[in-house]
Amino acid sequence: MVASTQDSVNEKGTALKRGWTTGACATAATSAALYGLFSDAFKDPIQITLPGGQTPDFALAAEERGDDFAMCGIVKDAGDDPDVTHGAMVRATVRQLPEGSGVQFKAGKGVGMVTKPGLPIPPGEPAINPVPRKMMIEHCEKICAELGARADIEITISVDNGEALAQQTWNPRLGIVGGLSILGTTGIVVPFSCAAWIHSIHRGIDVARAEGLPHVVGSTGDASEKAAQKHLGLPLQAYLDMGDFAGGLLKYLKANPVPNLTICGGFAKITKLAEGHLDLHSGRSQVGFDWLAEQAQSLGASETLCNEIRGANTAKHVLELCTEADIDIAERIAVLAAAVAQRVLRNKDIHVSVLVTDRKGVIIAES
Repeated sequence: MVASTQDSVNEKGTALKRGWTTGACATAATSAALYGLFSDAFKDPIQITLPGGQTPDFALAAEERGDDFAMCGIVKDAGDDPDVTHGAMVRATVRQLPEGSGVQFKAGKGVGMVTKPGLPIPPGEPAINPVPRKMMIEHCEKICAELGARADIEITISVDNGEALAQQTWNPRLGIVGGLSILGTTGIVVPFSCAAWIHSIHRGIDVARAEGLPHVVGSTGDASEKAAQKHLGLPLQAYLDMGDFAGGLLKYLKANPVPNLTICGGFAKITKLAEGHLDLHSGRSQVGFDWLAEQAQSLGASETLCNEIRGANTAKHVLELCTEADIDIAERIAVLAAAVAQRVLRNKDIHVSVLVTDRKGVIIAES
């Protein structure tokens, strides 16, 4: 069974293909490996049951059996989602443990270990999240019962090239070392989902709070984050890749506060925030040039300049026009953006500051 794709479409209205999480792949690999360990043959394809009741089939990409173990590999298909783990080989190696051991998890090559508090898994444990663990345990118990075996199993999950892939994720700053996390709450990857990004922001805040950090930074992109790092000099765990999801950052901080928040981004993105937009994506909010003209006018801009701003094509052009006229529009935007953030937080105990950068990542204003 393949899950429906009707609720995910691209800009042309074409349905996008969903994929499978690393947790689903690990569960399928574990299930197939158990058949290899306790029966005469690996089961290929292998069917699993996801938390939502879907029953997808997975083809095996690798299998191996030794005197005391069985290993299966599944190539992750993330569908049309731009996932760094798309095409990665997720492997599960299973071994029988002494009676009463239960199901135990180990991190193989390419799967990280948790080293910091604040995550769903405590420090010292493999970075295999609770739902994938639950899925693997349930499938293990069911298959062992079917085959007349004890469900005392060591499950080692590994991901080919996982350590290198992890450098493209949040894992290093979350204190997950040595590789990727095995993730997923539904087993299904929804293409271009905002939820995964916002979830990462939330986990970053959790880690910062658990570390006792008094200051976090939400940046709209790589250049702005580098500028904030140079300007503030905070620990790596303090920096959150907010992207376009200012609302996701602010709403979670409202319920899970830290004393100080800095938001850093380019002039266009921060202008949207200053106008009251909490989703800064170009497809979901636009810069208001009439609004910018009003701000410039309040700073003393001439009517001629205001008309030029209203007719500008980009926020960058507005910034250039104001800079030439010695109108500090960037500082005004920083102040107004901080005020919007403060209103969303509704918490006077959280101090908000905003840094505005130019296209080269140079800080041009600070609230």
